[in-house]
Amino acid sequence: MRIIRLKEVIDSTGLARSTIYKNISEGSFPKPVSLGNRCVGWVESEVHDWILERIKERDLS
Repeated sequence: MRIIRLKEVIDSTGLARSTIYKNISEGSFPKPVSLGNRCVGWVESEVHDWILERIKERDLS
């Protein structure tokens, strides 16, 4: 299991920081994990699974 920081999440998804946090608040993006004071990261596999879901949705259309 690997924890990735915001920059890598942005690079992997192509989403802006504000969009990522908006999607988190709407419950449509994986929640970050607290790594300490003012420091969060995401579980890489959860972000990867989110990307795969977007691909599945595309293919069903």
